[in-house]
Amino acid sequence: MNQTVEVQAYSNPMQRPRIAKVVVNMSIGKSGEALRRAEKVLRLLTDQKPHMRSAKKTIRGWGVTKGEPIASVVTLRKVKAVDFLERGFDAIGNRLKKSAFDSNGNFSFGIREHIELPGVKYDPALGIFGMDVCVTMEKPGYRVKRRRNRKARVGRRQRITRGEAMECIKEVYGIKLE
Repeated sequence: MNQTVEVQAYSNPMQRPRIAKVVVNMSIGKSGEALRRAEKVLRLLTDQKPHMRSAKKTIRGWGVTKGEPIASVVTLRKVKAVDFLERGFDAIGNRLKKSAFDSNGNFSFGIREHIELPGVKYDPALGIFGMDVCVTMEKPGYRVKRRRNRKARVGRRQRITRGEAMECIKEVYGIKLE
């Protein structure tokens, strides 16, 4: 991460947006061998153990029953999150749509094939999988909302806006917004 650009943009370090977490989701839609291969791919890409997500309801037309595992998810934080995000931006050509950002400054994008990530080679035994990448941004001090003792509301100035998030991503990662 380019720290010099980030420091110059914000004189108050408590107002500097940062990446809180990156959630990588591979939704297969069915259990079995395909889901196990997707889990292995996700483990190779992130160096973390993925968690399985189950179907919330039965959809007979798709052959999905309630409680059946259908997706694999990994949550990355700190250095692992930043490293994966940089690789993800390279995979999508350093471009994001403005509509990818929500009102709270979070954004999401998809990667069609995991082999588009830099340094990943195709393995015929595993196959090719796409993934969704969801990024949560926050400012320092947001912890007061999540802490166990004396939870408090986050002040208006400490909430990150859509514009701040877009500006931060443009400056720090050199992303072109469309």
